[in-house]
Amino acid sequence: MLGPLSIPLINPRASYLACKEEIDAAIARVMESGRYILGQEVVAFEQEFAAYIGVRYGIGVGSGTEALHIALRACGIKPGDEVITVSHTAVATVAAIQLCGARPILVDIDPDTFVIDANQIERAMTSRTKAIIPVHLYGNMAEMQVIRSIADRHGLRIIEDCAQSHGATYGGQKSGAWGSMAAFSFYPTKNLGALGDAGMVVTNDPELSDRVRLLREYGWRQRYVSEIPGLNSRLDELQAAVLRVKLKHLDQWNEERRKKAKIYTERLAPLGIVCPSERLGVKHVYHLYVIRTKERDALQGFLKKKGIQTLIHYPVPIHLQKAYEDLGYRQGDLPLTEQCSLEILSLPFFPELKEYEIEEVTESIRSFMKNECIK
Repeated sequence: MLGPLSIPLINPRASYLACKEEIDAAIARVMESGRYILGQEVVAFEQEFAAYIGVRYGIGVGSGTEALHIALRACGIKPGDEVITVSHTAVATVAAIQLCGARPILVDIDPDTFVIDANQIERAMTSRTKAIIPVHLYGNMAEMQVIRSIADRHGLRIIEDCAQSHGATYGGQKSGAWGSMAAFSFYPTKNLGALGDAGMVVTNDPELSDRVRLLREYGWRQRYVSEIPGLNSRLDELQAAVLRVKLKHLDQWNEERRKKAKIYTERLAPLGIVCPSERLGVKHVYHLYVIRTKERDALQGFLKKKGIQTLIHYPVPIHLQKAYEDLGYRQGDLPLTEQCSLEILSLPFFPELKEYEIEEVTESIRSFMKNECIK
């Protein structure tokens, strides 16, 4: 019999242990340097991560939320503007829009991939629409060729939300390389995770890059002299040093995620569980392994009793949350998003997850489904 939470949902400590000597050495290097903010580690990681994504510039900031906020500001998004995105996302996406004083316009998702339904974008546009934030959710990518075509046709900015898609590709091009700008989070549980909060903005545009660098540190080009109103959102040297180590392992870890996702799908699909789908031309990197079932709540309770941790990403769509009542949405406005929120469940998933643990999860689900059928 398994004990309480014998199989965790995630295990960020495992990625530290996987390259402990390298990380410890990197931390020691920073500590001994005496430079802890915006030093050579940050500069090196900015260059290395931008090269990995396939863009010219990377600018390290304090978190993924701040990366989105600063990217929007750099693109000139201001009070009165509208930004189209989804309700099925981490609240950070919408919070960043509101931090600019702009209005989030929320559209429905493709229920098979959980990302923005590109067909909904033009229907949601008004004369105030200035940008689109496609969220590459769970490690999957939005239909960027279609979205880019729409943006070009209407003169809109694209700011990709890549918090969950490090290394994912669409048509062979990585997430973060499609829009005017992109925002990444390096929260510890991400595919590329720091040991605390950290983020980055990437772009090919030198003017936008320059503006982001000003915005992240009080508008300074010369210390203590502000050219524009800015804020304090700096990636620190320790996190950059850790991320430089982990970046070398990212592709390998993503391949492990893909292998484990395949095992899950092979074992769960025959049970009638709706498993993650991967469109032709998209390389899904499975930040999370998210299933759908109408018996979600009962299944989650059953797995908890077995010591198997699960979570719902996300239980209440943003348009139905109390904090965002003033956006004016009601139950039924985004039916596919609302239906998904009642059926989705994230299973234990990380590169170091053992195959016997996947077997324990899937056999527990098989047992649950068998009992449901008997009822």
